[in-house]
Amino acid sequence: MFILQPMFGKLLLPALGGAASVWNTCMVFYQTLLFVGYLYAHYLTRHFPPKQQIRVHSGLLLLSLLFIPIGIVQTEAPPTDNTPVFWLLSVLFGSIGLPFFILSTTSPLIQKWFSCLGHAHSSDPYFLSIASNSGSLLALLSYPLIFESQLGLSDQQRFWSMGFVLLLALVLLCMAFYKQSRQDIALIFKPAAHLLSKPNLAQQLYWLILALAPSSLLIGTTHYLSTDIASVPLLWIIPLALYLLSFILVFSRYNDSLHPWISRLQPWIVVPFLIYFLSDEKLADYSLELILHLLIFFICIMFCHGELARRRPQPEYLTQYYLIMSLGGMLGGVFNNFVVPFVFDDLYEYPLMIITALMLNTVTKKRHAPIPKKIFLVSLLLYLMFFGLIVYQYHQDIANNALIALIVIAILSNYFMFHKNMLYLFLYSSLLVSCTTSFTQQNEQTLMKTRNFYGVLSVTQTTLPNNDSGLENDILHAMYSGTTQHGAQLVNNNNQCTPISYYSVQGPIGQVFQAYQDSSTDWNIGIVGLGSGALGSYATPNQHWHFYELNPAVIRMATTPAYFSYLQDCMSQYAIYPGDARLTLDKQANQHFDLLVIDAFTSDAIPTHLLTREAIELYLARLTKNGILAFHISNHYLDLEPVLADHAHQLGLYGLIQKHRPQSKSQIFASDWVLLSKNMTIFSPLLTQTQHQWRQLATNTTFKQSWTDDFTSLISVWKH
Repeated sequence: MFILQPMFGKLLLPALGGAASVWNTCMVFYQTLLFVGYLYAHYLTRHFPPKQQIRVHSGLLLLSLLFIPIGIVQTEAPPTDNTPVFWLLSVLFGSIGLPFFILSTTSPLIQKWFSCLGHAHSSDPYFLSIASNSGSLLALLSYPLIFESQLGLSDQQRFWSMGFVLLLALVLLCMAFYKQSRQDIALIFKPAAHLLSKPNLAQQLYWLILALAPSSLLIGTTHYLSTDIASVPLLWIIPLALYLLSFILVFSRYNDSLHPWISRLQPWIVVPFLIYFLSDEKLADYSLELILHLLIFFICIMFCHGELARRRPQPEYLTQYYLIMSLGGMLGGVFNNFVVPFVFDDLYEYPLMIITALMLNTVTKKRHAPIPKKIFLVSLLLYLMFFGLIVYQYHQDIANNALIALIVIAILSNYFMFHKNMLYLFLYSSLLVSCTTSFTQQNEQTLMKTRNFYGVLSVTQTTLPNNDSGLENDILHAMYSGTTQHGAQLVNNNNQCTPISYYSVQGPIGQVFQAYQDSSTDWNIGIVGLGSGALGSYATPNQHWHFYELNPAVIRMATTPAYFSYLQDCMSQYAIYPGDARLTLDKQANQHFDLLVIDAFTSDAIPTHLLTREAIELYLARLTKNGILAFHISNHYLDLEPVLADHAHQLGLYGLIQKHRPQSKSQIFASDWVLLSKNMTIFSPLLTQTQHQWRQLATNTTFKQSWTDDFTSLISVWKH
């Protein structure tokens, strides 16, 4: 199951421009089918006798062989004018729906059948979940390190299909043992004393919430870490590995001693973290920040999963238990992917689920000696005075009385929840203070923020001091995806057409436009990745520009003059093509460019399909005889130079590279650029003007395996 998930997600990525949300949507699909598989297992074992269970399931096993070997079913291209979520779900269902459904039924069915064998451990078969989750963890870690780095997608599909057939044979063998054992022994069921008897409705709802919160938190944490902390490729593996590890630990014999400690520690670690988180501060070292968030995530899911394991029922209700757990997991994924984007414009679900996990902890509500009324009244007065200072400082011009009333209500509610434990009263009251402080210090420089399938985008406004006498301060508008800037513009002092950030005149791409300014007056130019439209600042009246952009929100921002005006103020002839650039270029057989810029490699979700040999061959087919390919390969974690050097060597191309490192100016960013062409002499003007800033791209590359549509591996280009 955990080999199929990343493998098939990778198969689908090229159709959607390598968007990170493909993984999250696939996760919802997997969680939904997991729930359907558990529902099937529950219904089958509750309403069918053993012989019919075997017949029905054997028929489904044989039917699933029709999907072997697995692959993407032929379908139309994804939509470009609205969300591709439903297109993606339909492709997943048509391609791997039944095989994944069969995989999802295996764990509950095997455990249920084992509980009926009369084995020494049949009365408590939940230890088998340790085996299933260990297998999941092993597959998760081995895919990027072994399978992806050693095998192409076609080989992965073939080996997986062979493994699936082997699994079906083993399941059939298990059913044969189950059938034989039912005939040979008289079942004497002795329930384990520590397991719950028949669960009531309240207990089932508690299971549901305990499963929902970690599932939502898994997706929220992954999204937050990869957008607001560090755009590290493959970062999604770590939270998912911790998620699986928590299941292994809580269903082991160590949970009885481990869970009480987690329950006691959770408030004292999570509440200070939330106070820190709401302060909008970050540690200087992003790796420490990552560790901090992962620690909080692990503590929260360990508590929730520990409670689930502690409250597991007798084997008679095993399939019902797993069914509710899978329903909670599915609802968590649905909440993050289908509800939250329409309700929140930022990743608010992340702290919301941390708070949910915190409020599920009942240790804070245990009976203790009540707090003396005098102590409570004094503490309440102090909190009100503190809140009053906040209100006076930040909200002098609003309805102070209404705000104070809300604060009093919050404090009183907090008192009634925790008045039997003074320590927790002050702990949670401090959290209330931090929430209010965060509310009063909202960032007023955010011009707009939007969220869609491709992530959270924002436009910020910053005032920069201007050292030129007689001029007002510069106003900078910047486009961000999480913490990654995707273009900026100076919007006053007649600087609208001054290129900055990665595209400055001093930088590599600026040198290209300067070197060819006399011969490029009528060039046909293609740009893959619109961003803020900053490259349009180099446009001349007779040039034709073509922008290819996957994210509709980016197009809306770049074409709104109140945010960015490069397209309106600096250009006369341009066109914007929505959708994946490679698919669009493939259809534009009559389009030929003098300069084609590929600018789509600056975040964690590297669209590797834009860097394969087949992609390079497509770009070359869309170039004129003396055309130039320019790649913006700036990245904190990946070194993409060897990939392009290998392609240049294999395809007989000439290449240059420059790693630009500016000395002082704050709005001129470091950037790495690679140029490729069929004709070496086309680079003569550039090399003459820029002297030694460009160097020849090494062609004697020792790159182990060329990137193709069948094989890519981020591990092979990780920076040391």
